[in-house]
Amino acid sequence: MKNKIALTGNEAVAQAMRQINPDVVAAYPITPSTEVVQMFSSFVANGKVDTEFVTVESEHSAMSATMGASAAGARAMTCTSSQGLAYMFEVVYIAASMRLPIVFPVANRAVSGPINIHCDHSDAMGIKQAGVIQLFSENAQEAYDNMIQAIRIAEHPDVQLPVSVNYDGFITSHALDVLEILDDETVRNFIGVYKPHEALLNVNKPVSMGNFDMYDYYFEHKYQQVAAMEAAKKVIEEVGKEYAKISGRNYGLVDAYKLDDADMAVVVMNSAAGSSKGVCDELRAKGLKVGVLKPRAFRPFPHEAVADALKGVKAVAVLDRAETFSTLGGPMFADVRNSLYDLKNDIKVVNYVYGLGGRDLRLEDVEQIYSDLDDIIKTGKVDNFVRYLGLRE
Repeated sequence: MKNKIALTGNEAVAQAMRQINPDVVAAYPITPSTEVVQMFSSFVANGKVDTEFVTVESEHSAMSATMGASAAGARAMTCTSSQGLAYMFEVVYIAASMRLPIVFPVANRAVSGPINIHCDHSDAMGIKQAGVIQLFSENAQEAYDNMIQAIRIAEHPDVQLPVSVNYDGFITSHALDVLEILDDETVRNFIGVYKPHEALLNVNKPVSMGNFDMYDYYFEHKYQQVAAMEAAKKVIEEVGKEYAKISGRNYGLVDAYKLDDADMAVVVMNSAAGSSKGVCDELRAKGLKVGVLKPRAFRPFPHEAVADALKGVKAVAVLDRAETFSTLGGPMFADVRNSLYDLKNDIKVVNYVYGLGGRDLRLEDVEQIYSDLDDIIKTGKVDNFVRYLGLRE
């Protein structure tokens, strides 16, 4: 049974957590994700979940407590944003290295300084090399759906890695949307009962975790994480197909929108994908062959799916809501460009860094991007492959 209901992104994530009913949730508030654990605490107080709710003194402690609970064999979760995620960095790396299937939503927010509480993806990009699976959500519906699927992905025996579910701070976290919520029994049947592969409290199969790892084995353990990331691609697609059977909503590694005959494409994640699709529809009505590619998974990066979706286009604009300071463009730009390199199709690829610190992406901005791509196709030249969208002079 499905129910249509108006919820904010934070409310949708909190409802997903309630239905998951994790064993342990560790909480430390930070804008704009505070509401998630605040609402979840009311579920705990009202007896709607069986969760042990642990309030801690910092985000570092929140991930530490979550990691300890997961290592002990519990289904454990936390939630954060921005500086909070930055404060967790050390422990996030350890959680991934210890192969703990923790699911933690992140309401994406700029990392200071200067101090800023609004949306960009600099927090998420800070852990792109930590060994954590990263799913991105266009709207509240996808944030809800990704949370439920993330449990199955993280706990899959071929994966056993943390999963971060990303959605845009304020734009999605605080905006009201109409979405479809599954009933509790359907969700719990889908995720199943957690059976940890290894646990510190399993006295019949004792293990040690967090050991000192010299050069004798460190390299091999890192490669095991790589293998798990590679396996995760197939698992993400398989779980998405299973989820479609109970929800009617299809999920894969990427969402290709009107790309079958497109000459130009915009590649973009999270809420800006919705704006880009709207502009795409308007330009299609005028006869322009344009499309949008929305990567749902950023780690592991689905390079095969990206190359397949874009193999027929002539020019691509990659939109990054974060900066690398390499002077070579944003983080997704590098991955998309690398993915297309071996196609040998001479696809022109340009980067637009946009929306830092919450600056709006306007519909006319997306129209301008498609116009720029049209000029590139006509001239065959790219004068500047890294551009800053909406930057004031």
